[in-house]
Amino acid sequence: MTDYGHDLRFGSFLTPQNKAPQAVVDLAVLSERVGLDLVTFQDHPYQPAFLDAWTLMSWVAARTERIHLSGNVTNLPLRPPAVLARSVASLDLLSGGRVDLGLGAGAFWEAIEAMGGRRLSPGESVQALSEAIDVMRGIWAEEERGTLRVDGTYYQVKGAKRGPAPAHDVPIWLGAYKPRMLRLIGEKADGWLPSLGYVSSPTVSEANAIIDEAAERHGRDPREIRRLLNVSGSFGTSAQQFQGPPEQWVEQLLPLVLEEGFSTFVFGSDDPVSLQTFAQEVAPALREQVAAERGAAGTRTGGIRPASVLAKRRDGIDYDGVPASLGERAVEPGDRAYSTVRSTYLWPGSPGLVLRPTTAQQVSEALRYARAQNAPMSVRSGGHGISSRSTNDGGTVIDLGGLNGVEILDRERRLVRIGPGARWGDVAAVLSPHGLAIGSGDNGDVGVGGLATTGGQGLLGRSYGLTIDHVRGTEVVLADGSVVRADDEHHPELFWALRGAGANMGIVTSFDIEATELGDVVFAQILHDATNTAEFLQSWGELVETSPRELTPFLQLVQQRGQRVAQTYAVWAGDDTERAARELERFLPVAPVLQQTARLLPYAAVVAPVNAPHEGGQSLFRSRSGLVDHIDATTAAVLAGLLERGDAGYAQIRSVGGAVNDVPADATAYAHRSQNFSLTAVIRRRHEEQADREWRKLPTSGLYLSFETHDHAAALTKAFPPATLERLRKAKAVYDPENVFRSNFAITPAVPVEN
Repeated sequence: MTDYGHDLRFGSFLTPQNKAPQAVVDLAVLSERVGLDLVTFQDHPYQPAFLDAWTLMSWVAARTERIHLSGNVTNLPLRPPAVLARSVASLDLLSGGRVDLGLGAGAFWEAIEAMGGRRLSPGESVQALSEAIDVMRGIWAEEERGTLRVDGTYYQVKGAKRGPAPAHDVPIWLGAYKPRMLRLIGEKADGWLPSLGYVSSPTVSEANAIIDEAAERHGRDPREIRRLLNVSGSFGTSAQQFQGPPEQWVEQLLPLVLEEGFSTFVFGSDDPVSLQTFAQEVAPALREQVAAERGAAGTRTGGIRPASVLAKRRDGIDYDGVPASLGERAVEPGDRAYSTVRSTYLWPGSPGLVLRPTTAQQVSEALRYARAQNAPMSVRSGGHGISSRSTNDGGTVIDLGGLNGVEILDRERRLVRIGPGARWGDVAAVLSPHGLAIGSGDNGDVGVGGLATTGGQGLLGRSYGLTIDHVRGTEVVLADGSVVRADDEHHPELFWALRGAGANMGIVTSFDIEATELGDVVFAQILHDATNTAEFLQSWGELVETSPRELTPFLQLVQQRGQRVAQTYAVWAGDDTERAARELERFLPVAPVLQQTARLLPYAAVVAPVNAPHEGGQSLFRSRSGLVDHIDATTAAVLAGLLERGDAGYAQIRSVGGAVNDVPADATAYAHRSQNFSLTAVIRRRHEEQADREWRKLPTSGLYLSFETHDHAAALTKAFPPATLERLRKAKAVYDPENVFRSNFAITPAVPVEN
């Protein structure tokens, strides 16, 4: 008797008849609508009465949203494995991770040979299938260095480039009945997919024993291998197997779970009523009975990670203690998804565990769990993380990317609710059709959470202000795991602190932000020859300060092929192109113009979604930040010198006056409400000591935390004036007295005064 403890799944097995091509598509859509988890299709490329399975799956993927798709089983001899691997990965990426791979060694060899395939003996076909699995997994291993080489007897790959990686870990299920194939499943596959009517010798129990023994011999846990079963029948009144009413089906399926280890049942039927009955009467009743039996028996349930993954676990983390609600989406160093979550935009990381909650309650569970580990903890929203604190080495990361909703709560009040894991490009895309916008940095790839708790210096800054100036309420997970509402009426001191020092106070799980009415904007880019850098900077700064508030210019300075160039990119917050042109033309004479463009376009196009993976790789990156009132002679000379000597490879100036400075300094924890410019320089590490000496010459009166990468203790007193910092320390003592949130510019709690 064997129950491997896998969660139960249910699917359909459809015939891809081409005489009514939409009929099978409609059945696939019905399969999703009635609640099935999987839809599968026969794959017989030599059968002229059938639709091609991969073409059909692509069409069905576009018509569905949730359900997984697979061939049952895919005909390997007519689908070269390297090409099949890319087909699977491509459809998996396009469908959002919904493709699984049922795979067969081949049958009907005369038909295969007639289509140009190679006839193989049973033994040869097993060896070919084994080589094919190596090829496909090698293609998917995009993170591995070097090209793929497989020198097989039946399949050879001689230096193929790897990739793409699929969106999820695509399982390979083998349709198999004979011992040699069963042993291959134990060695390499993720699942066994037979049809009940064909399992005879060996019996199911004997077959499981063969698979399990082979798995253990190759260092695998047999529970890594899911057991799936194709079943067929009808719903009637017969006492025969799978011919009776739904309750009889449940009674007959139950021992197949508890005694034979099957956990996925794929129903072969093209009858819509039968599919609905199977999904809505059989599936929930069987789940309920299995759960009760497992509970009484104390059966170990849940997923199992391979030994190769377990070997990469880090010390100090209780992996077995991960809350059940977080386990399925958690990522460990040995998981395939690890390369996509380990690092941030600039910083490489090697965390021991990445938790990916999707609700505030799950964030609370993740925080409680992370606090109990003997390892660092980081919190990440979108993963830009220039300040380097949203990943770590060997610790836990609470990744908020799954809390990415964007909802218009009240169009009349322009109130929008946004999750911290949303990216600003996606936010802008949702708001644009409604004529709304939120000022939000200058890059659509930046996450909401970090920016909306630090400040939000953006391309609408002089007209709109900082992002935090328009936050009207938040939902927050506090250090003790409690979830509270913070706004002007609820926890007002916490609400004040969250707007500027949020990373020190809790984990914000949603923001209510007041958007502004905004349709099209004028977006301009001007490239100047900045050889006379200091002179150029002073003139540029004066022009910014005398510009109307509708105009928010940013400036980038770089050294390119021996030439120093300055790129202004600016947004005019409105569609008055004549006024915008007049104001922008004032910037042209300050230095020789190399290139200029200006376009009228939606704000959403300025901060367009990026959705690129974050791969880190900039460990030598050092950034310095400062806020100044004016670009005076000293400021211009220091910035010019950093570039001329090669101390800095890049510098940026953001204009932050106008509406930013309308807000009283004590209204938020971001207290810098008099400066007109925010300076950033990317320092070359080998020049860091000299660059710091020069940077200290700047007449700065503060800094912006998001652009400061190092020297966090010293930066804290520059980011927050004394009165602000003292008020923050008092808030910290109330809401995070144990200093749980200390990884990002830690503010120590105030010590209570004894009477």
